[in-house]
Amino acid sequence: MNMLTGFIEQTEGEIIIDGYNILKRPKKAKREIGYMPEGVPLYTDLTVKEFVKYMAELKNVDKKDRKEKVEKIIEQTGLKDVEKKLVKNLSRGYKQRVSMAGALVGEPKILILDEPTVGLDPKQITEIRNLIKELGKKHTIILSSHILSEVSQICNKVIIINKGKIVAVDTPEHLEAKMSRKNCIYVTVEDPENKMEETIRKIENINSIKLTQENEDGTKQYMIESNNENDLRKAIFSELAKESITIFEMKKADSSLEDAFIKLIEGGND
Repeated sequence: MNMLTGFIEQTEGEIIIDGYNILKRPKKAKREIGYMPEGVPLYTDLTVKEFVKYMAELKNVDKKDRKEKVEKIIEQTGLKDVEKKLVKNLSRGYKQRVSMAGALVGEPKILILDEPTVGLDPKQITEIRNLIKELGKKHTIILSSHILSEVSQICNKVIIINKGKIVAVDTPEHLEAKMSRKNCIYVTVEDPENKMEETIRKIENINSIKLTQENEDGTKQYMIESNNENDLRKAIFSELAKESITIFEMKKADSSLEDAFIKLIEGGND
């Protein structure tokens, strides 16, 4: 991100922003970028409106349009109710909005957001996510986050980087699907005679059965994997009923972006 925004020079390769090489045409390239760094560095003794106006001056927004564009950004980022308040007196969520307003000044085509929801409460996270989705309709947004549920909800393309190397570029849905366990079922049962594993292995095409959890009420959770695509639930229910093993819960395993990330980092995509 520091290279994309021109804070540091790359040691090799090229960075082209909307056709402009960031080393050869830095002003042209940077004009297309709005950057919201992690940690929300703001001028806290200014009011919200003063801060956005100051950013407009720094970015050489045309004087005749400046007032209108500042008002538009304040409205767009939901800051109208607090525009006269000092930045230092705002909540963390509103400070994030102010930082995003600063990034929007100058109508950049690209917004680079570094950990935009770090330190926010659940309500603030939802508000910032909705704002990012709305901004994504008019801007290209590059977002860095370690909160993968957030990435899954907001982004339509994911780049996973491990030790400086790109290990995957895909949509969240494709990554989750590719890394999902094939035909994996979780079953929670009451099995006082410990007949579960023996019973399950009678079913055709079972690849493995593994005890994953023992509960305080005496029930146990097992993970059952099959090597074919058929739905196992009917066969499992039938076999367990014959042995009087009570089923408390049975569900297909869902794969998340977190699962995909861990498998890729650990080399699980080989």
